[in-house]
Amino acid sequence: MWRRSFSSGSSVGATSALKDKKWDALVIGGGHNGLAAAAYLARGGLSVAVLERRHVIGGAAVTEELVPGFKFSRCSYLQSLLRPSIIKELELARHGMKLLKRSPSSFTPCLDGKYLLLGPNKDLNHSEISKFSKQDADAYPRYENQLEKFCEFMDPLLDSAPPESLQCESSCSVGDRIKNKMHNSMFWARCLRQAATLGQKDMVDFMDLLLSPASKVLNNWFESDVLKATLATDAVIGTTGSVHTPGSGYVLLHHVMGETDGEHGIWSYVEGGMGSVSLAISNAAKEAGAHIVTCAEVQQLLINDSGTVNGVLLADGSQVHTSMVLSNATPYKTFKELVPDNVLPDDFINAIKYSDYSSGTTKINLAVDRLPQFKCCKLSHPDAGPQHVGTIHIGSESMEEIHSACQDAVNGLPSQRPVIEMTIPSVLDNTISPPGKHVINLFIQYTPYSPSDGHWGDPVYRESFAQKCFNLIDEYAPGFSSSIIGYDMLTPPDLEREIGLTGGNIFHGAMGLDSLFLMRPVKGWSNYRTPLHGLYLCGSGTHPGGGVMGAPGRNAARVALEDVNKPLK
Repeated sequence: MWRRSFSSGSSVGATSALKDKKWDALVIGGGHNGLAAAAYLARGGLSVAVLERRHVIGGAAVTEELVPGFKFSRCSYLQSLLRPSIIKELELARHGMKLLKRSPSSFTPCLDGKYLLLGPNKDLNHSEISKFSKQDADAYPRYENQLEKFCEFMDPLLDSAPPESLQCESSCSVGDRIKNKMHNSMFWARCLRQAATLGQKDMVDFMDLLLSPASKVLNNWFESDVLKATLATDAVIGTTGSVHTPGSGYVLLHHVMGETDGEHGIWSYVEGGMGSVSLAISNAAKEAGAHIVTCAEVQQLLINDSGTVNGVLLADGSQVHTSMVLSNATPYKTFKELVPDNVLPDDFINAIKYSDYSSGTTKINLAVDRLPQFKCCKLSHPDAGPQHVGTIHIGSESMEEIHSACQDAVNGLPSQRPVIEMTIPSVLDNTISPPGKHVINLFIQYTPYSPSDGHWGDPVYRESFAQKCFNLIDEYAPGFSSSIIGYDMLTPPDLEREIGLTGGNIFHGAMGLDSLFLMRPVKGWSNYRTPLHGLYLCGSGTHPGGGVMGAPGRNAARVALEDVNKPLK
């Protein structure tokens, strides 16, 4: 396939340059978290090299031109979760990151001719929701205010390592033990103060949100099916769970805790595609002195006789030496494939092995020759309207529709009527498609990793599912299928093979309540350190989890710098 990618890395002569010195730190994987970690390590005074397996940096936050003239955000496609501290400290705007706010931010067409628009405009929201329920229109601002209050409670937890127990209890000095206990005591005291500020009623509501199915939360707030379904999509996106799955309320919160330019819950496009986020972070890392190398696949970690990290072995047989490695790969890839056998404790390996890496996600990127014309809008002109600006929810008119789609996957089948989130970034970004033509992203659920009725490696089976998705969109926007110039499709096995996501899971591991905070990636190792001295995790498989957030990379770098007694600038 013809392709063009956008990279700031280099592989020409890179291997020999890597071998010429012993690095203070190596980062495995040039995804956005790995690049963020490299930037902070370099700013802390360390010599750092980033080793990226693919020909392009970015990991899942990448821009690739797979159809001539059309630049796809191939995996992740929206920005909101990237931590404000990272944007400010690394000066990402100066390094080329430009955010394009979406207003309205959501459009749900209905087959009966109605539709729902939502966005940052409160008057628009009230008017739109009133078409379905006056009661819901009045309740919606209170719902948003409550979620924002919960996000403010969670926010400080995202930018620091969890208060983990001391992992070297028997060998650490008395001073280290006292320091760890003081740090953890201060953390929990701060949490208690925040909880007291929140108040008991809100705290109970917060726990209810964390533990309950999204369907219960939304049913308690609203009566309109289309509003509940539109909001419920945030609770299941990227998961294999249903809206009725306990704990799905947290995923809903996870997807509204972001912001754009200080406005909470606002998701934006990035000019040039999501690869521009990674490119900006890489520019900041290189300015600080980091060395970034593409086409440099790590085959295995090197361990010295004392049982500590000594470097990495590349797929081409060359060795690169260091005493510190930060892995942006998934926990499974890191510990089961990169670390040699019989190095890690059995209980730790078993916990990693039996973590949930399942995925029900498929991403289709399309090049089209015209915008979709939705029947419910009763418009026929070719120009972009408010319905094209935000996330377009297809096949999500009720929570039961979403649940039914999930049940198909539970039974081993791709959803008969998939849940589709459609975005058209070229409406706001004229740099990613030719004039008059557009880029469309389809984020699709639910697609089992190993379907019982076929195989994703079968071109006929793949095409059949793609056409099922296009035909569903045709029901809402007649003629959509005929507008397609070309497309790229990534099923769970494709996401695993091409992007390195174990099981195709976009979060590097499920975001269930048993896999968060002190239990991410596994109990006892939530602070980015690992049982192998000198090895750290810095990817989405660590706290605070998935999404283009950057917090795992920043937090891991701070912990690593603390361990080498280098102050962070």
